[in-house]
Amino acid sequence: MNETDVDTVGTGRAPAGQDLSDAVDLRRVGADPDYWYPVARTRDVRAGKVVAAAFAGERLALYRGRSGAVHALEDRCAHRQVPLSMGVVEGEVLRCRYHAWAYRGDGRISQIPYLSKEDRRPPRGVRGYPVREAYGLVFVFPGDPDRAHATPLPELPAHGSPGYKTLTYARRVGCHYSFMHENLLDMNHQFLHQGVVGRLRPELLGHGGDDRSVEARYLFTHTGGKRNAGASMLAAEGIAGGSSDVMTIRTEYPYQTLDLVPEGADQPVFSLWAAYVPVGADQRACNVFGLLMIKKPRVPGALGLAAPLIRRFTERIFAQDRMAVEAEQRAWDEQGEDRNHEVFSLILDVRETLRANGVPLSTSAGPRGTAPAACPGSGGGGGAGICG
Repeated sequence: MNETDVDTVGTGRAPAGQDLSDAVDLRRVGADPDYWYPVARTRDVRAGKVVAAAFAGERLALYRGRSGAVHALEDRCAHRQVPLSMGVVEGEVLRCRYHAWAYRGDGRISQIPYLSKEDRRPPRGVRGYPVREAYGLVFVFPGDPDRAHATPLPELPAHGSPGYKTLTYARRVGCHYSFMHENLLDMNHQFLHQGVVGRLRPELLGHGGDDRSVEARYLFTHTGGKRNAGASMLAAEGIAGGSSDVMTIRTEYPYQTLDLVPEGADQPVFSLWAAYVPVGADQRACNVFGLLMIKKPRVPGALGLAAPLIRRFTERIFAQDRMAVEAEQRAWDEQGEDRNHEVFSLILDVRETLRANGVPLSTSAGPRGTAPAACPGSGGGGGAGICG
């Protein structure tokens, strides 16, 4: 970095030949709806129950009918706009709690109990969303339904493998989804976690990508300090006996993955898959769904005993990351724009990827005013045990 470059850092002035105003503010870019997004855990959508969910300001009512199939409807009755998530499941239909209008799984009205020949012609119904269940999650396709069939779900070969155990996470984070992509890809923030993982030295081995993805490879070396017990169980020294790990992190729009391969191993000791699902129309909060797939050790049952420690460790790391990204979002809210001065080329690359694949937000930026939907799986009741 030359003297001129140093002078521009932190001043708000762009280096010669670069106009920062040319770039669209990433925090004003919305998630492309033409993908499958998880909106609840399968176990939370129980038979005969209704669960409230959301995608980017679109409120959803999920319910499981008598056949076992999950349906997703626009969360409003076409009659008086009362949320259908307050409704009652009867067989394969969802009946509004207020006047008992009944809806099929595709959103069409199947019955209005009191309708007579003298009454006006009723509306057809509300929007129904394509739904798929996989990996213990309920996915919806909030975009063009004609594209749903040709759009694949993410591929997670480790999930369901007899050699791996999966821990599932669902949490609310008060930030734009792009902050989450940056946080996981930028491993230079280990100072934040040193009280949990000790002193880690990350070395970027390389990064690249294409029009939909960015991938980075890091070499992690533990240089000292006390490690949390759960961290040791996940790290190379706890499973393979080494001291260095190679971590590969990939944003494959709109999802993100992380694989940790210990020194001398040929398979990940754990793999993480994460999706950041925007909640309100302003997309300044998201529901984070994560699947942590951990390779089982040679000793039978050992991972079952270690799982509570591993979960506690990952929760502590996540809490620290959430503190940081929510602070970034508060700064954006106060300033009304992105005044970051990023210098790391990897993060500049992922920002461009998210810009290029996202869609313009339809709402203006300002003080946060969109009321958040219930936490995933809460059924409208707050879901403190899930959102944490």
